[in-house]
Amino acid sequence: MSTLKILVVDDEPGIRSGVSRILRNFRVDYPFMDEAFEFVVIEASTGEEGIELIEQKQPDILLLDNKLPGIQGIEVLEYIKKKQKKIIVVMITSYASLELAVKATSDGAYDFIPKPFTPQELKSSIENITKRVFLKKMTNKLHDTGKQIRFTFLSVLSHELKAPLNAIEGYLKMIRERQSGNKIEDYDVMIDRSLERIKGMRNLILDLLDLTKVESGKATRNIIEVDLVQLARTAMDTMRPYSIQRDVRLDLIAPESVVMMADADEIEIIFNNLISNAIKYNREGGSVQCTIRKNETSCEIIVVDTGIGMSPDDIDKIFGDFVRIKNEKTKNITGSGLGLSIVKKLTENYGGTIDVSSSPDQGSTFKISLPIEKTCL
Repeated sequence: MSTLKILVVDDEPGIRSGVSRILRNFRVDYPFMDEAFEFVVIEASTGEEGIELIEQKQPDILLLDNKLPGIQGIEVLEYIKKKQKKIIVVMITSYASLELAVKATSDGAYDFIPKPFTPQELKSSIENITKRVFLKKMTNKLHDTGKQIRFTFLSVLSHELKAPLNAIEGYLKMIRERQSGNKIEDYDVMIDRSLERIKGMRNLILDLLDLTKVESGKATRNIIEVDLVQLARTAMDTMRPYSIQRDVRLDLIAPESVVMMADADEIEIIFNNLISNAIKYNREGGSVQCTIRKNETSCEIIVVDTGIGMSPDDIDKIFGDFVRIKNEKTKNITGSGLGLSIVKKLTENYGGTIDVSSSPDQGSTFKISLPIEKTCL
């Protein structure tokens, strides 16, 4: 059994005691983990007390209210960033402070929980954080350790691949036994579903490999002059068969070239994820527009789609590891929930930022800004 320390900094006793009560007997356990996680909750009523406990107790997770007596939560967040503390910060804030919570998220907070929150909302957030902590430890060890860690990594794969493999095996047995008839067209739906499962497994494997590369660090990054426009064209050409299948038009708006110092593989991962997502979550007859431009301070990549869009609550979650938005419109869309997490990590590796604007049924816009003094030529 592993224990994660959670520090709750909130001036409302009811919030602090509520967190302690909800997590007292709560455990996070997945088949791919070699042991379960339980939690010890530490409480602080002020930002000053919170900073003292950060230094004394070295918590793994910080649940942080912004509106505090004395120094504010955002100042505690700045302290953690300045001291480079390896703490996952989740803002707990009222609905009136959502804008501030979003800003705090962009300043380094991992997520935020609006209050009043339900026990399930808190547990769900802690589950996601625990998976992140475990996978980060695993991928870091994978970089320089041996067989046991590689075995654990493969366990994650086997756990996530078991369900689609079982489904495909079931469909094949039904086909072999001719359960739906003797004509090949009687099995079109089963074949299509099997192919969809295979595509999902392939994407999961590729996403996990990308995540491992980002989290643990490549042995060598090949930083050279790369052309963003050329990489965008390559990504769009790769995705074109998928866009034709979905009846989604792809457009590139860019000058002849925009050159920057980067690892071409990393930038290709960014384009592939943004463009494939824009197609996947689009509507039939929709479009995806990729714009690349350069201004006085940055190089910008902007991907706009006409798809199903997202609510404000969904936008705040999408950059977490293994996070997938689940609703009536997305229930038949497969994915690992890692793509946007990887894009955000890669963007931040270049000192850049990623912003999202979206509305349900109106589409989404993803904008990546890479500082010109560091990257663009």
